[in-house]
Amino acid sequence: MEIAYIEQLLHHDFTTMVSRILIALVLAGAIGFEREVKRHFAGFRTHILVGVGACLMMLLSIYGFETFIENYDNIRFDPARIPSYVISGIGFLGAGTIIVYGGTIRGLTTAASIWAVAGIGLVVGAGMYAIAVFTTIIILISLVFLNNIEKLIERKVGKTRTINDFEIIAYPDLVITDLLAVFEARNLEVRYVNVTKDDDNNKNIYIKVDGITEAERKKLFDDISRLEHVKIVSDVIL
Repeated sequence: MEIAYIEQLLHHDFTTMVSRILIALVLAGAIGFEREVKRHFAGFRTHILVGVGACLMMLLSIYGFETFIENYDNIRFDPARIPSYVISGIGFLGAGTIIVYGGTIRGLTTAASIWAVAGIGLVVGAGMYAIAVFTTIIILISLVFLNNIEKLIERKVGKTRTINDFEIIAYPDLVITDLLAVFEARNLEVRYVNVTKDDDNNKNIYIKVDGITEAERKKLFDDISRLEHVKIVSDVIL
């Protein structure tokens, strides 16, 4: 067994496979780093694991069955079979990053980036380095620069002014969906919700809202204050 292991290390394809794994790590990590900086659920490590894992599956498809092909004439070689399962199977991980909260959907971009990183890993595993690097650059441009352009356009049309944090203390009988309905009624995007309980079983609720003007903030503040079972409402404009 040890001799077989040493032969694998000295095999002429081993260096090629290691280099492809490392390239997949760098390219997937670059995209994951952008997601990590923006504090998304699937960040640096997730993207690296997806990219490297996809590359590994592609290497398995290309090099893993050479011995069988050489020894048996009746074995057919289909290098696309394993990658096809990677592409379809990565959907479960992307779906896990998508959050539906009321009328708001978040995580679609991160899910798409995970799917794209899997594709990059497969391409690197096949040895198509140039197109993998080019695709990584295109994805980073889309995630970084196009996001800034979207924010600039939104500011010009007056949609986004500030990001607001609301801290709410409520009695245990408060229903969270009733609280979120206040935001939905004003077509506001809820970016984050966190609910904890204190020693008296009161609910401490932290809500982050995107795309809200100063006038909307004051009206929203009043609407929340009027809700039954709400004790205290405070807000911080970031």
